[in-house]
Amino acid sequence: MKGSKRVKLVLAMLPLIAGIAQTACTRAGKLSKQNDMEQLELTQEWDKTFPQSDKVEHTKITFHNRYGITLAADLYKPKNAAGRLAAIAVCGPYGAVKEQVSGHYAQILAERGFLTIAFDPSFYGESGGTPRYLTSPEISTDDFSAAVDYLTARDDADAERIGICGICGWGGFALNAAANDPRIRATVTSTMYDMSRVNANGYFDAMSADDRYELRRQLNARRGEEYRTGVGECDGGVVDPLPADAPLFVRQYHDYYKTERGYHRRSPNSNKGLLKTNSLAFINMPILSYIGEIRSAVLMLHGSEAHSRYFSEDAFKRLKGDNKELVIIPGANHVDLYDNLDVIPFERIERFYRTAFGDVSE
Repeated sequence: MKGSKRVKLVLAMLPLIAGIAQTACTRAGKLSKQNDMEQLELTQEWDKTFPQSDKVEHTKITFHNRYGITLAADLYKPKNAAGRLAAIAVCGPYGAVKEQVSGHYAQILAERGFLTIAFDPSFYGESGGTPRYLTSPEISTDDFSAAVDYLTARDDADAERIGICGICGWGGFALNAAANDPRIRATVTSTMYDMSRVNANGYFDAMSADDRYELRRQLNARRGEEYRTGVGECDGGVVDPLPADAPLFVRQYHDYYKTERGYHRRSPNSNKGLLKTNSLAFINMPILSYIGEIRSAVLMLHGSEAHSRYFSEDAFKRLKGDNKELVIIPGANHVDLYDNLDVIPFERIERFYRTAFGDVSE
């Protein structure tokens, strides 16, 4: 066959090939949707670090992200609620589970009239995903959009009034999700961490390029060891017992995660922590690259005495538009915004969401 005829034949076959590929993808997608919900063992009894409210209905639910990982969540709905409700998905802090801070936020917001879910991120808590005790710049961000997928599919949620709330490290993922997903109408971050920045630069940007190179060298050496042995080593969570020279913010973390105040048996921070190689992906992948393009409403909360305050202040400077707010709470430290109800401004959070959703009359 001459060259010109071969080219014509190939060009003629392209639509057919594309059609076959599309059919295969469609079939694979249908099979994936039917089979990708792995069966999770969910604890049915109330095992939260906060008391159960008699003002909301609580149920355990599951949904999946676009990587086929099944996520476990607690759903909170105001009792006797009718119609389609504004809905909010909550996650965080980094290394925590839904039985801790995010669940408490979600339950209080449900008491204020919202349909809410607090979910465990991929790879830990009751959610699926392997290896365990891992986070990912991409997948951790996608977990928020997966929660939006789930909420938009519910008959009792208003798809035009969906927001998210990210606490600590999940505040950074929430901003990244808001930049990437226009379905998110409103985003609240509380005591936000930029996980890319802290992993690449250390606290207060103290690391040099040489420091970063040495960190990469150590992490990749450990990665190779994990491949050879098939065993991943965790970082130990929040240090316990506390060394005498522990910084104040480490002591504050210990006071939450390692005491009756906030300890939970499934929380990585309360127990053996996340994989030591977990931070490797974040060093080269800045998750806040496009937050200047967020067009939806954003409310950022941080304590004036928090060691992490600079993360929110610097991120806020990059946001554009008059629907962005930064609230610095006098006297509050990083962990105060986990569970100190005298400090967390839930009235302001509610007002922010209602304004963003157009519910100011309610």
